[in-house]
Amino acid sequence: MSALKSISLAIELARRKRDLLGKSLLQVEQATVFAKNQLHQLQSYSDESSERWVRSAQVSAVPELMRHHYQFMDRLQHAIALQHGVIEGLERQVDEAKKLALDAEFRVVGLNQVLARKQAVLNRLIARQEQNEMDELAGLLYRRKRNALQIGEDHEC
Repeated sequence: MSALKSISLAIELARRKRDLLGKSLLQVEQATVFAKNQLHQLQSYSDESSERWVRSAQVSAVPELMRHHYQFMDRLQHAIALQHGVIEGLERQVDEAKKLALDAEFRVVGLNQVLARKQAVLNRLIARQEQNEMDELAGLLYRRKRNALQIGEDHEC
């Protein structure tokens, strides 16, 4: 019984760990989605800025404005590149979190299988003990009945 309690405790702890890892995975996945949305916004803004610049440059292109525009676009492209790096890092975290969550799930399943096997062994042991008790009781009843019949026969003679 103590072994079953130990395994049950291990299962409970493994479930808690699995649940925490699942929450962690969800948080990293949400952060990745958020980072991808930010990247999309940066790229959209960059595209819109380029389009506006092309339209305004057709009208007039002052060298000072051109220089500022190119500097701004360089910074924007740098921000986009940084955001790509953030996303790559988050995607690595997602992969690692998925691996940890899967390992934790396998641990829970494995412990449940161990518990089921130990419970089956215990159930067989209990069934065997009950069968032995029933066999002993049946033997005792048989002997009593036989003795009672023999005593009854002896009195009739």
